[in-house]
Amino acid sequence: MRQRRWVELLNDYDCDIRYHPGKANVVADALSRKEREKNLRETTDKVSQVRKRLEAAASRQKSYADNRRKPLEFQVGDRVFLKVSPWKGVARFGNQGKLSPRYIGPFEILKRIGPVAYRLKLPSELSNVHDVFHVSNLKKCLSDETLVIPPDEVRVDDKLHFVEKPVEVMDSKVQKLRRSRIKLVKVRWNSKRGPEYTWEREDQMKQKYPYLFLSKS
Repeated sequence: MRQRRWVELLNDYDCDIRYHPGKANVVADALSRKEREKNLRETTDKVSQVRKRLEAAASRQKSYADNRRKPLEFQVGDRVFLKVSPWKGVARFGNQGKLSPRYIGPFEILKRIGPVAYRLKLPSELSNVHDVFHVSNLKKCLSDETLVIPPDEVRVDDKLHFVEKPVEVMDSKVQKLRRSRIKLVKVRWNSKRGPEYTWEREDQMKQKYPYLFLSKS
């Protein structure tokens, strides 16, 4: 009732009813805006720091990778070892039979061929091997001299493999796979640096080295 009477009284006057926010609201809005700006600056700073750290880490990783990829360099007259790979002449079963590389030499470098290859002075025992090698096959010094094989003690093919023959079968077992079973035999090889043992597939060894199984039949 009272509100209706006030409206009737005000009809005789020209007036506008408006809302004006007080000073408290203005201050609150300003503080809220400053807080948002502060949070935005802090977030931007953190993102910038993370980006700089990622860039620094990427730069270090690239530098490390570049150094790793940088090929070795030798001088004419340097003496280097040549890496050769033991080769059993049978298909490997997994990685159990993988052997460490061996080195023969040392040999003198006669000439540099391009940025990553060198010509070596090879003895007559290696006349069947091409005398230019990539740096990845060369080693200036060895931490383990027991891996070095004199050239006259090994016959190397044109792919730098030397072949060893099995001496005897020491043991056997059955390897269970998902859908089948494979019989394996433990073979002793005539390594120049002492006995070596690997697990091989029995069927492949019987086919390639039948003499190993004559006494077992």
